[in-house]
Amino acid sequence: MYQKVVLPNGVRLLTEEIEHVHSVALGVWVGAGSRNENEGYEGISHFIEHMFFKGTENRTARELAESLEAVGGQLNAFTTKEFTCYFARVLDEDVNLAIDVLSDMFFNSRYDLKEIDKEKNVVIEEIKMYQDSPDELIHDLFSQYVWNNHPLGKPILGVADSINSLTRDKIMQYLDTRYTPDQVVIAVAGKINHDEIVKKLSVFGDFKRKRFDEVGVEPVGSTFRKALSKDTEQMNLLLGVPGVGQEDKDMYVLHILNNILGGGLSSRLFQEIREQRGLAYSVYSYHSTYVDTGLFAIYAGTSPNKTEEAIKCIIDEMNKLKKESITQDELERTKAQIKGNLYLGLESVSSRMSRLGKTELSFGRVKTAEEAVEQLEKVTVEDVRRVMERLWVKDKISILTLGQKDFNLDFDSIIENSIS
Repeated sequence: MYQKVVLPNGVRLLTEEIEHVHSVALGVWVGAGSRNENEGYEGISHFIEHMFFKGTENRTARELAESLEAVGGQLNAFTTKEFTCYFARVLDEDVNLAIDVLSDMFFNSRYDLKEIDKEKNVVIEEIKMYQDSPDELIHDLFSQYVWNNHPLGKPILGVADSINSLTRDKIMQYLDTRYTPDQVVIAVAGKINHDEIVKKLSVFGDFKRKRFDEVGVEPVGSTFRKALSKDTEQMNLLLGVPGVGQEDKDMYVLHILNNILGGGLSSRLFQEIREQRGLAYSVYSYHSTYVDTGLFAIYAGTSPNKTEEAIKCIIDEMNKLKKESITQDELERTKAQIKGNLYLGLESVSSRMSRLGKTELSFGRVKTAEEAVEQLEKVTVEDVRRVMERLWVKDKISILTLGQKDFNLDFDSIIENSIS
């Protein structure tokens, strides 16, 4: 059972006491991600994440790195399109140390000019590494084309030019406008005492920054079909359509649909494309969900001369789902699989902490596993068919290939001849 407290300045603190474990996971979640970045600030959310680890007024970068490792703990962070999370996992006896380190990073990071310049090079190398991984790069490119010029389509890491343009003044201004109390959620799960944790984290209730009222532009999905060249042995392929937002009534239906189509070894795409036809080693589908929209996509890595067959096979499977839907037995198996994965994940204090932090930040309340299961149980075979009708529309299907130079397929013709 979780408890929630709102600190004096608006910071939300959520805890979940778990008596039978000997560890604690803590996360400081901030509603600042790449979709919040204006022109000239691309990549700054992720860059600030890096800078939190580059030294504080009390600890050097090395001391930060060693602080929790010395007691067998973990200290890390990640940035997404809509939020950034700084987190730690330690034994319950070291929770005070974890709180001290995370609060030190949050309030006392130095943003030293020399460290900023050094970290620019580090992030640019990270961008280069990512660009050398076509099976990862294609997802960013796809998002960029679907969301056109909207910030949601921009890469989380930024690009070299935007990273080189970052200054300490830009960093401080972004912190002042995005790292505000109303955008901060602290989640703690494990062997803790709620009242004691609230006292220890009271420092987060003292800082003041003016609430930033942002009027964002809702992203509108675009349809495109492109073949991009990259020196690779394999052709990387993505098909996709705009999906649904976090509060959409069909979110759980799409979760089931995604699992059936490409969510694991028993999924339709894996069985047909890999097991039956041997067209790909890696094939899967996914649904990226955001506050106001989503992206449903299917990835496969195949040989250039097998690309057309792979595309047609994917479309065939989608057509079957649209025309025939699924069986009741298939639906029940999928529900059981999702529930099993969900509850197994709750064996981890880190997963419980993440559920508290992410759902509070995204929805303004905690969505429990039980609530998710309840919504999943309501999904019917007819719901799956209806959502396929809603999403899998010929004019909304985008295709992107990344690989062999001078690769040429008539994507429009394939779509036109394959989908009624």
